[in-house]
Amino acid sequence: MAKTKLQAANLEGNADEIEAAFYEALQKGDIDLLMACWADEDDIVCVHPGGPRVVGTIAIRATFEAMFANGSIRAQPERVRRIESVGSRVHHLIERVDVLTPSGPRHAWVIATNVYIKTALGWRLVAHHASPGTESDIQEVVSQRPQVLH
Repeated sequence: MAKTKLQAANLEGNADEIEAAFYEALQKGDIDLLMACWADEDDIVCVHPGGPRVVGTIAIRATFEAMFANGSIRAQPERVRRIESVGSRVHHLIERVDVLTPSGPRHAWVIATNVYIKTALGWRLVAHHASPGTESDIQEVVSQRPQVLH
Protein backbone atom coordinates (compact mmCIF):
# COMPACT_ATOMS: atom_id res chain seq x y z
CA MET A 1 0.00 0.00 0.00
CA ALA A 2 1.41 3.42 -0.98
CA LYS A 3 2.05 6.01 1.72
CA THR A 4 0.32 9.34 1.57
CA LYS A 5 2.54 12.42 1.49
CA LEU A 6 1.54 13.21 5.08
CA GLN A 7 2.67 9.74 6.19
CA ALA A 8 5.93 10.17 4.30
CA ALA A 9 6.54 13.51 6.01
CA ASN A 10 5.68 12.15 9.45
CA LEU A 11 7.42 8.80 9.22
CA GLU A 12 10.06 8.22 6.62
CA GLY A 13 10.14 8.92 2.89
CA ASN A 14 13.03 9.91 0.69
CA ALA A 15 14.14 13.49 0.05
CA ASP A 16 11.97 13.74 -3.09
CA GLU A 17 8.87 12.70 -1.11
CA ILE A 18 9.63 15.18 1.66
CA GLU A 19 10.12 17.92 -0.94
CA ALA A 20 6.79 17.04 -2.58
CA ALA A 21 5.10 17.19 0.84
CA PHE A 22 6.75 20.57 1.54
CA TYR A 23 5.37 22.11 -1.68
CA GLU A 24 1.99 20.46 -1.14
CA ALA A 25 1.88 22.04 2.33
CA LEU A 26 2.68 25.46 0.84
CA GLN A 27 -0.10 25.08 -1.73
CA LYS A 28 -2.61 23.99 0.92
CA GLY A 29 -1.47 26.43 3.60
CA ASP A 30 -1.03 23.42 5.92
CA ILE A 31 1.39 24.45 8.67
CA ASP A 32 1.44 21.03 10.36
CA LEU A 33 2.35 19.18 7.16
CA LEU A 34 4.92 21.85 6.34
CA MET A 35 6.61 21.61 9.75
CA ALA A 36 6.60 17.79 9.61
CA CYS A 37 8.99 18.14 6.65
CA TRP A 38 11.60 19.93 8.76
CA ALA A 39 14.23 18.27 10.94
CA ASP A 40 13.87 18.68 14.69
CA GLU A 41 17.17 20.54 15.03
CA ASP A 42 17.99 23.85 16.71
CA ASP A 43 19.91 25.22 13.74
CA ILE A 44 17.51 24.57 10.85
CA VAL A 45 17.38 27.66 8.67
CA CYS A 46 15.01 29.34 6.24
CA VAL A 47 15.56 32.41 4.10
CA HIS A 48 12.50 33.75 2.30
CA PRO A 49 13.01 35.89 -0.83
CA GLY A 50 14.44 39.22 0.27
CA GLY A 51 14.10 38.28 3.93
CA PRO A 52 16.44 37.69 6.87
CA ARG A 53 17.90 34.38 7.99
CA VAL A 54 15.33 32.65 10.21
CA VAL A 55 16.80 30.02 12.54
CA GLY A 56 15.01 27.35 14.57
CA THR A 57 11.70 25.53 14.48
CA ILE A 58 9.68 28.13 16.40
CA ALA A 59 10.90 31.07 14.28
CA ILE A 60 10.43 29.19 10.99
CA ARG A 61 6.93 28.10 11.97
CA ALA A 62 6.04 31.71 12.87
CA THR A 63 7.17 33.04 9.46
CA PHE A 64 5.12 30.46 7.58
CA GLU A 65 2.08 31.02 9.82
CA ALA A 66 2.30 34.74 9.01
CA MET A 67 2.53 33.95 5.29
CA PHE A 68 -0.42 31.53 5.47
CA ALA A 69 -2.50 34.23 7.19
CA ASN A 70 -2.64 35.79 3.70
CA GLY A 71 -3.55 32.47 2.05
CA SER A 72 -1.65 29.53 0.67
CA ILE A 73 1.45 29.85 -1.49
CA ARG A 74 1.01 28.51 -5.01
CA ALA A 75 4.66 27.51 -5.53
CA GLN A 76 5.56 24.76 -7.99
CA PRO A 77 9.09 23.36 -8.10
CA GLU A 78 10.58 23.27 -11.59
CA ARG A 79 13.93 22.24 -13.06
CA VAL A 80 15.09 20.45 -9.92
CA ARG A 81 18.76 19.47 -9.89
CA ARG A 82 19.99 17.11 -7.22
CA ILE A 83 23.29 16.50 -5.48
CA GLU A 84 23.22 13.32 -3.42
CA SER A 85 25.54 11.81 -0.83
CA VAL A 86 25.13 9.13 1.81
CA GLY A 87 23.46 11.28 4.45
CA SER A 88 22.50 14.48 2.67
CA ARG A 89 20.71 15.76 -0.39
CA VAL A 90 20.85 19.23 -1.94
CA HIS A 91 18.12 20.23 -4.37
CA HIS A 92 18.44 23.47 -6.27
CA LEU A 93 15.45 24.51 -8.31
CA ILE A 94 13.26 27.22 -9.71
CA GLU A 95 9.94 27.87 -7.98
CA ARG A 96 7.14 29.15 -10.15
CA VAL A 97 4.78 31.06 -7.89
CA ASP A 98 1.29 31.85 -9.14
CA VAL A 99 0.29 35.35 -8.03
CA LEU A 100 -3.02 37.13 -8.53
CA THR A 101 -2.36 40.77 -9.44
CA PRO A 102 -4.80 43.60 -10.22
CA SER A 103 -4.13 42.92 -13.91
CA GLY A 104 -4.79 39.19 -13.54
CA PRO A 105 -2.83 36.04 -12.78
CA ARG A 106 0.95 36.23 -13.20
CA HIS A 107 3.98 34.10 -12.42
CA ALA A 108 6.72 35.11 -10.05
CA TRP A 109 10.02 33.25 -10.01
CA VAL A 110 12.11 32.19 -7.05
CA ILE A 111 15.52 30.53 -7.14
CA ALA A 112 15.67 28.06 -4.23
CA THR A 113 17.97 25.58 -2.57
CA ASN A 114 16.61 22.88 -0.26
CA VAL A 115 18.98 20.83 1.89
CA TYR A 116 17.92 17.51 3.42
CA ILE A 117 19.65 15.22 5.91
CA LYS A 118 18.90 11.63 6.84
CA THR A 119 17.60 11.51 10.41
CA ALA A 120 16.33 8.72 12.63
CA LEU A 121 12.84 9.60 11.32
CA GLY A 122 13.91 9.61 7.67
CA TRP A 123 14.87 12.48 5.37
CA ARG A 124 14.14 15.95 6.69
CA LEU A 125 14.61 19.52 5.48
CA VAL A 126 17.34 21.45 7.32
CA ALA A 127 17.67 24.50 5.05
CA HIS A 128 15.41 26.30 2.58
CA HIS A 129 17.04 29.33 0.95
CA ALA A 130 14.96 31.25 -1.58
CA SER A 131 15.98 34.30 -3.59
CA PRO A 132 13.71 36.44 -5.73
CA GLY A 133 14.13 35.87 -9.43
CA THR A 134 13.01 37.47 -12.66
CA GLU A 135 12.25 35.99 -16.04
CA SER A 136 15.87 36.54 -17.08
CA ASP A 137 17.26 35.20 -13.77
CA ILE A 138 15.68 31.81 -14.24
CA GLN A 139 17.76 31.08 -17.31
CA GLU A 140 20.46 28.56 -16.44
CA VAL A 141 24.12 28.88 -17.27
CA VAL A 142 25.46 25.34 -17.56
CA SER A 143 29.01 24.14 -18.19
CA GLN A 144 29.33 22.68 -21.66
CA ARG A 145 31.98 20.18 -20.69
CA PRO A 146 32.60 18.33 -17.46
CA GLN A 147 34.97 19.94 -14.99
CA VAL A 148 37.70 17.79 -13.49
CA LEU A 149 38.75 18.65 -9.95
CA HIS A 150 42.23 17.65 -8.81
